[in-house]
Amino acid sequence: MDSRGNRLRAAKPPYSDLIAGALLWGTQMLASSMLGLYLRNGLQTSRLAEVATLYFLGGLLSWPFALPVARFFAYDRPPEARFAAFFVTLTAATVLMTAFLFAMEYRFFYSRWHAPFGSIVWAFQFVFTSISAVYQFLVIGLRLFLPLGLVCLVASSYHLAKRMR
Repeated sequence: MDSRGNRLRAAKPPYSDLIAGALLWGTQMLASSMLGLYLRNGLQTSRLAEVATLYFLGGLLSWPFALPVARFFAYDRPPEARFAAFFVTLTAATVLMTAFLFAMEYRFFYSRWHAPFGSIVWAFQFVFTSISAVYQFLVIGLRLFLPLGLVCLVASSYHLAKRMR
């Protein structure tokens, strides 16, 4: 067997790891955002349910993308490299998925004032509204991953790196 075939086989996680991991990671990101909101303003927001849903879904939906990619890069590597693979991949996937979901919600809200679907003006509005939303999420929303999200990220990356030998 060549190493590429082994690496691809190692990248495919068991379905139980995908399902349970996604639920656990989503729950951790939900807890992280709620703690972040509590520390910043005592959970005083009119959109608490929406924020909770956004961060839970961001974690839940990022996990199935992150885990196989991280396992691919972690295969047959020393423990430090495995930890780094999980750390970087989980970070990127979670932030990107949560920002994407935020951008789609943002886009949905503003779509009532945009040009008809498929037009050139609509395309520009879609792109620039999405870019604005991602920027806004990175400036305002990223803070809700701290401090608990970083702890969860380190612990999860360590656990996954130890499990994969």
